[in-house]
Amino acid sequence: MEAPESNRIGYAWLAERFAVVTLPYWRESRALAKGVRRLMEKDGREIEYLPATRDLGEDVFAHLEFGLKREGLHLELLRKVLPQLEAVEVAAHVRSKPTGRYARVIWWLYEEFTRTRLDLPDLEMGGYVDLLDKEIYVTGSVKKVKRQRINVNLLGSLEFAPMVRWKGTGEWNERALRNRCAEIAGEYPPEIFQRAVRYLYAKESKSSHDIERETPDQKRAEKFISLLEQAWHRSFLEKDALVELQKAIVDPRYANEGWRSSINEQVYVGETLGPGHERIHFAAPKPEDLDELMDQFLQMARGITAGQLHFVGNITASTSPVPTLVAAAVVSFAFDFLHPFSDGNGRIHRFLLHHVLARNSFGPKGIILPVSAVILNRPREYDQALESFSKPLMQLVEYTLDERQRMTVTNDTADFYRYIDCTELTRITIDFIRETIEAELPAELQYLASYDDIRAKMRDIVELPDRIADLFVKLCRQNGGTLSKTKRKLEEFEKLTDAEVAAMEAVIRDELGMKENAGGTD
Repeated sequence: MEAPESNRIGYAWLAERFAVVTLPYWRESRALAKGVRRLMEKDGREIEYLPATRDLGEDVFAHLEFGLKREGLHLELLRKVLPQLEAVEVAAHVRSKPTGRYARVIWWLYEEFTRTRLDLPDLEMGGYVDLLDKEIYVTGSVKKVKRQRINVNLLGSLEFAPMVRWKGTGEWNERALRNRCAEIAGEYPPEIFQRAVRYLYAKESKSSHDIERETPDQKRAEKFISLLEQAWHRSFLEKDALVELQKAIVDPRYANEGWRSSINEQVYVGETLGPGHERIHFAAPKPEDLDELMDQFLQMARGITAGQLHFVGNITASTSPVPTLVAAAVVSFAFDFLHPFSDGNGRIHRFLLHHVLARNSFGPKGIILPVSAVILNRPREYDQALESFSKPLMQLVEYTLDERQRMTVTNDTADFYRYIDCTELTRITIDFIRETIEAELPAELQYLASYDDIRAKMRDIVELPDRIADLFVKLCRQNGGTLSKTKRKLEEFEKLTDAEVAAMEAVIRDELGMKENAGGTD
């Protein structure tokens, strides 16, 4: 549909007026030359067309207040626009409506972003107003600012605050998912869960490495499993713990002693198209910006997971009201986009997903939900979630690659990473966790519960060495209950008759509730 003739208003007008560049915002408003109000939605973004009478002309403060009222809180743009205003003009606007909600927000943001105090007295009367609209956004702990009487309820701080909008996260019920986990735990005897613990840790480790197309040596694989086991009772939302984690899961020659900023390394994700030619999918923050961003990230991460009441100056903060599934998505993906290490960021990103779930006691105690197995089965959706941030980001990042394919980012990019819209990332994370709970976890537990019976019935058909029997069960299960024609040719199975293979396949399908697969390939 062709866009109607219209003029920008609100944040889009401010971006043009003050020549600022930001990541695409989820909502845009325009005043029509003619016609009536209409709302267009595409790819998670909304454009609202309003009647010509809603045109705001050249009044900067009218556009600011319109944006805050109708378009939400565009912190990246406000961080770049407000410091360009004269202090006397901002003070005059606030005096004209001293108790107005949006005037107060402009006042507070201006003082915070410019580090200047306007010539205005503290508000002494009136109720507190929320910075984020709780009907639109997932909000964090409330920090009360007395001067402007504002409830600051960001997921982080003005230096780092990912955003999640309720509307884009889909239909889900965290309590129902928690209850389903408890029901699953009650369906199996304790001895099955004891076996499941180690099995699921090993499965998660393998799936997470498979996503990266990596095969670690046995020692590093065991270390990663050991760290996964610690996710339930140890805090990893500290720099030292994350550095230790990275050292444990990557080749020691490429491990970092701290963030990659300590070696002034710029990292990116790309693919080689040919000698000397790279397609860049994602560029991480510049090394000189990383320390501050990671400090703010860790504060945010600790704040939105389970915590205690704390006090900062004249601001008080309560324990986090953020749903565990949202916190898990925000912490894990924000870490991935900051990419603080030379290697291992993807595995740590998925590790942090488990860590937040464990810290908030989501799932059967001591068990890791095999989420990476679901991700491995739905790679395109996982990639699309990552691209919801990386694609628009790479349209704004300017860089060069030298003859050794080392990147140098040449423009200011730090603000692009401060207020990441994690809405789509949260939606897909919840969807992955839902499938894990409803399908993957029960299937794995059923497999473990049935395994002894499968092996006993297989022995009645043919007595196989344990290694070969385990391999047979594994390959059949991976291929829908049938040993594929390719795997049938392996030397481990060449002594078996077709009748023995068919009988053992039938045992596996029967015990695991699988329908017969007509001998497909792996």
